[in-house]
Amino acid sequence: MTERWYYWKSGPEDPAFNMAADEILLEDGGRKGSPVFRSYSWSLPAASFGYSQRFGEVETWTSLRPLVRRCTGGGLVPHDADWTYALVVPAGHVWWRLRAPESYCRLHDWLRRAFLHLQVPTELAPVPDPTGPGRCFIGAEESDLLHSGRKIAGAAQRRNRNGLLIQGSVQPPPEGCGRVGWEEAMQQIALADWKVDWQAWQPDIEWRMRAERLADEKYRDSEYLHRR
Repeated sequence: MTERWYYWKSGPEDPAFNMAADEILLEDGGRKGSPVFRSYSWSLPAASFGYSQRFGEVETWTSLRPLVRRCTGGGLVPHDADWTYALVVPAGHVWWRLRAPESYCRLHDWLRRAFLHLQVPTELAPVPDPTGPGRCFIGAEESDLLHSGRKIAGAAQRRNRNGLLIQGSVQPPPEGCGRVGWEEAMQQIALADWKVDWQAWQPDIEWRMRAERLADEKYRDSEYLHRR
């Protein structure tokens, strides 16, 4: 039996809009009760940081601007050359019922299999490497994705009564497999492993206006940015 998932190739967007769009996908529990995989990039170099992190600390760790606070946890992530994505699943879905370490591991194993499909060998980090706490790509957490011993993928999660949001970042491996090839491999592995029936989706004007309102009211708001 197949399961319908939506694929949104979002393209480059403003940092605040990117965060607002992911949050609204979570509010909506995906789309019509189905998971959504969103692949996106940034209209300008930026950095995002975890909901609970202190602005005064993270601003000293990077020269990238603007900085934007996520609604998920995790550490500081540079968005100057990465492949950014979000997975949102509705409440009640098998991913939503997993414990946080299990959903984290499942996501990165999906990435691992996609890269293997592209003949790029990677592995999941077996134990944490506490080097550089608070900075996503310095050191590694358990089940982060490693290539030649270096972390190339990390993620942050938020789970509530509406569903599960996982925001992830991939630092492209040096083999140069390309983003389009990686996106296609992600879809092919999901089809093979979980019988996912992918449906392309783009938000309408009303949806985008809703995301822009949230971006203005929250993610472009100085009080939210500096709340810690």
